[in-house]
Amino acid sequence: MSLLAAVVAGAGFLTWYWQPPPVESMQTTDGVKLKFRTQGDQIEIYQNQTWQPFFAKGMNLGASLPGHYPGELPMTKEDYLRWFAMMDEMGVNVIRIYTIHSPVFYEALVEFNRKKQGEPLYFMQGIWSPEEKLAEKKDAYLPEIRQEFHQEIADAVGAVYGKITIPAKPGKASGTYRANAGPYLLGWHTGTEWDPVMVQKTNKLHQKDALPPGTHFQGTKQATPFEKWLAEMVDDVATQESQYGWQHPMTFTNWVTTDPLSHPGEPILQEDLVSVDPTHIQATNWQAGFFASYHVYPYYPDFFRYDKTLQTVKNKNGQIDTYKAYLQKLKAYHKNMPVMVTEFGVPASWGTAHLGNLGRDQGGHSEKEQGQIDADLLKEIHEEGYAGAILFVWQDEWFKKTWNTMKYELPEDRRAFWINVLTNESVFGVLGMYPGKEDALAIDGDVRDWDKLKPEEKQRLAIQMPGVKEMWMTHDEGYVYVMTKLDHAFTPAAETLYLGVDTLPGGNRHAAELGGHTLDEGLDTLIELGSDKESSVRIASNYDFFTRLYGKRYGMLQVPPQEQQDNSGIFNPWKLAVGLEMEPPDSKAYHPLEAVNAGQLVRGTSNPHDPAYNSLTAWQAKGDTVEIRIPWMLLGFTDPSSLQVMSYQDAGKTFRTETTKGIRLLPWIVERKGKSVVGLGPDTTVVPVSKLPRYTWQPWEQVHYVERKKQSYDIMQKAFGEISPQQAKK
Repeated sequence: MSLLAAVVAGAGFLTWYWQPPPVESMQTTDGVKLKFRTQGDQIEIYQNQTWQPFFAKGMNLGASLPGHYPGELPMTKEDYLRWFAMMDEMGVNVIRIYTIHSPVFYEALVEFNRKKQGEPLYFMQGIWSPEEKLAEKKDAYLPEIRQEFHQEIADAVGAVYGKITIPAKPGKASGTYRANAGPYLLGWHTGTEWDPVMVQKTNKLHQKDALPPGTHFQGTKQATPFEKWLAEMVDDVATQESQYGWQHPMTFTNWVTTDPLSHPGEPILQEDLVSVDPTHIQATNWQAGFFASYHVYPYYPDFFRYDKTLQTVKNKNGQIDTYKAYLQKLKAYHKNMPVMVTEFGVPASWGTAHLGNLGRDQGGHSEKEQGQIDADLLKEIHEEGYAGAILFVWQDEWFKKTWNTMKYELPEDRRAFWINVLTNESVFGVLGMYPGKEDALAIDGDVRDWDKLKPEEKQRLAIQMPGVKEMWMTHDEGYVYVMTKLDHAFTPAAETLYLGVDTLPGGNRHAAELGGHTLDEGLDTLIELGSDKESSVRIASNYDFFTRLYGKRYGMLQVPPQEQQDNSGIFNPWKLAVGLEMEPPDSKAYHPLEAVNAGQLVRGTSNPHDPAYNSLTAWQAKGDTVEIRIPWMLLGFTDPSSLQVMSYQDAGKTFRTETTKGIRLLPWIVERKGKSVVGLGPDTTVVPVSKLPRYTWQPWEQVHYVERKKQSYDIMQKAFGEISPQQAKK
């Protein structure tokens, strides 16, 4: 073959490689291709030469891996191909991405669908709005905001159709896009959740401003200035896409906070301040149509618990179900328009951030409970006649933050280097991204996995205490692990095991749990193992993050003076706020501060191959062996990867951190009969905590993690399988 022929053949191969195989579509009289369209209150797919109802059984896909932030887009083509196969096996037919991904996403999707039997795996392309500038400037009409959004739209359309090179920019996807994924697109999803104050201010500033009507979309006569601006952005997406001879359904991101409904039972005024109404945007020349989409979680805003107008609907179990009631009201408002729930779900996390009706809280769920709740929500969305339900989210994302732990995670820019299971946002995934020793160590009372650890991976503590034969420690990106062997079988009905934890100077040198003993160095936290109700981590009262933030700083709770003193002798429950104190004028009525005990320790097994597996397992005891794993933050750590622990000292309005030299553990046993203390010597002895060995480790910049399907994956697989892709009319 000549060189010229080889070049031509190579060019032909590349053109074939990046172009998807023919996807069945309808071509209009003016030559436009359609695969999906809106019809009445449904989305339809062109299949077998006819239009059929289509229900999106979807999955949101994030843009990060452990050790990375989403702007780094670390996923490889192999990651995407593996995940697409797992999603397809799960029953997912639509992937939603919030923003432009790197070129390998689109390449992988085309490659996967080319080889896939049956219907392709479709996707929804999100277009990220200038979220930070909108929140800061609070005026969507500013030229720099409009310009940035229009550029993002052009980049997104070019990326989907494989016709653009995006220059490198921090926090953004970049590269050369040559894979045409357009035929696999279900629709365009423009924007992000809207700040209600920004929307309100934009409306006030531009009441008299007129925007030119769009070619394909425009605001109705009822449209507010913000809605007209949004119509302009949606129209730009349509205009950009029309260059490629395709039309796909359009929507914009919305959430409950800016829905068009009235919520008389919502306590916080800002959560029902303003509406962004999809019915105020209309398609004027777009045959693929327009639909409404909302992020609808069962625990936020608070009206899901308080609004009596929603406490009128019962589910199949005869329970008052405010989520179902809301779905009915939202669907009824959007007459003759498809509505899709593009985010829903609950996390499988130790920590909780909001309480919901029917126990559908934002966190505090095992993986099994997560799956059961997610499946119930999916079924309700489908039963109420929605066009689709997109579960949040595919993979755990360590970098995420949550309002009730973010002030304790310091430095802020190191969240991606460890997984804080108290931060519920980090563990929403159905694909678990577990810390490095997840497969190496199971909390089950069996020490054989400890024996298999390399010597450099574990440390034996040279502790000589009556009742304790040996203690070992190790750690990973999520937990501190402790294995203790006693000189007798541990019997919680007859005794309580305590482990005092010291990471820096300060804390309690005496306490009721110590009997008459005193210590030469204080304890910051205290681990108690006994009955299910007793087993917990507690925190020295003057060290207590919750009390310092919501009591001393915010004044939302009374703090007894003795609890603020060093060496108070008091260990408080380790609490997380789940609802701030609310009072007029910010709220309609007074609501006290709400909190949950995040330090409760579950006894069970963390072995995923055991039928009794519980992802929230903290400890187990068998015979003389006691195993325990404790999330870093419960021991006072703000960033274990850089050895940072919370300081006892505050710096004005913020917390301070200190670099720890390591962890000291002080074990002792209290016999229930007679309350006698075993292991600390005579009552008059000052226990030399300062002489105890420290568990130490090196700071880390690289993370190790284990990728594995959660229990919720199988439960959702069954739930998706019970729903036909063809949406039955309600």
